Amino acid sequence: MDAAILVLNAGSSSIKFSLFPGEQRPSRADLICEGQYAGLGHRVHFTARDRAGAPLADEHLPEISTHEQALAALLQWLQRRFTEHHLIAAGHRVVHGGTLYKAPVRMDAKVVAELTRLVPLAPLHQPHNLAAVAALNKLHPRLPQVACFDTSFHHTQPEVATLFALPRRLTEEGIRRYGFHGLSYEYIASVLPEVIGADDAQDRVVVAHLGSGASMCAMKQCRSVATTMGFTALDGLPMSRRCGSLDPGVVLYLMEEKKMTAAAVSNLLYQSSGLLGVSGLSDDMKALLASDRPSAAEAVELFVYRICRELGSLAAALDGLDALVFTAGIGEHAPEIRRRVCENAAWLGVEIDEAANAAGGPRISKADSKTSAWTIPTDEDLMIARHTWRLVGTEKERKD
Repeated sequence: MDAAILVLNAGSSSIKFSLFPGEQRPSRADLICEGQYAGLGHRVHFTARDRAGAPLADEHLPEISTHEQALAALLQWLQRRFTEHHLIAAGHRVVHGGTLYKAPVRMDAKVVAELTRLVPLAPLHQPHNLAAVAALNKLHPRLPQVACFDTSFHHTQPEVATLFALPRRLTEEGIRRYGFHGLSYEYIASVLPEVIGADDAQDRVVVAHLGSGASMCAMKQCRSVATTMGFTALDGLPMSRRCGSLDPGVVLYLMEEKKMTAAAVSNLLYQSSGLLGVSGLSDDMKALLASDRPSAAEAVELFVYRICRELGSLAAALDGLDALVFTAGIGEHAPEIRRRVCENAAWLGVEIDEAANAAGGPRISKADSKTSAWTIPTDEDLMIARHTWRLVGTEKERKD
């Protein structure tokens, strides 16, 4: 039987998965299948497709409501569907690795305990990431599990870029800037040489990961120099439902003057703000761009404005800019947002090619543009599969 690696990205109401061969370093071309269990806690919808996008499954499963039940169903489905493969490991996207974990790690009780302590720093993600680990450990206790962190890529930043102007004792306790979406940035960094050229990839590059969660990262020599997210994934750009950068005095005002509890403030900032809060209509960029409501237009305008403000800040951290890369859901599929950002970045030397942008790129700037602009699809699952393959392979070699 052929080895296979299962990649899991567990959220509050869904489990996304992909399956890669485990005999050699995984590639996107080798993908076996991918899919998700959506609507956990409600009416679960299971979908799966092969590497070409052809459907393999599409059904509602009313008997499933928990992460453990969904994972049990997934393991059974994989075993039935792909009889020639057997799992050798599972890799998980884990949002926060704190100061301890600067690289992917094999999961054990000690690692789980350390990551559990970080739950307050990523309350929307970390509990569900770890719930999937616990459920899979119960269902398949001998299966090696690997945690891959969204914070790891940013550990190359200079210390000054990670500091808040707070008393040193708080910094020493771990209150600092971490940065997120690291698996996405790591993937982009890995393909930059082949997309924009080996020499250009070493230059000053800003990558805009624009999705339901949004952030930007300044890279030099394909390493993180600065990023827009900080202590939590709430910071930086306005997102689908998250507020992004906010004067801390607003939180104090809400609690002292509006008498809101910490839980109420958390819900406001994480769930009811961002594009949804400003528009009062939707958290979906496609819907906002199609709407004729002034509030929808204002939400889009604010999103673009904040991207352009942060782009200037990141270019300053790099002492200039040579390339701008768009990725993730909005970055890859919303040419209107790319157009607006690039036009506002003309002062940085970006000259957009309208036809190339409409076609999706990869290059969306003119050939003689001083600063180039690109659209590059991200692939966090592939990065997780590769890290998992490397760790499991290394451990196997040691045993041999």
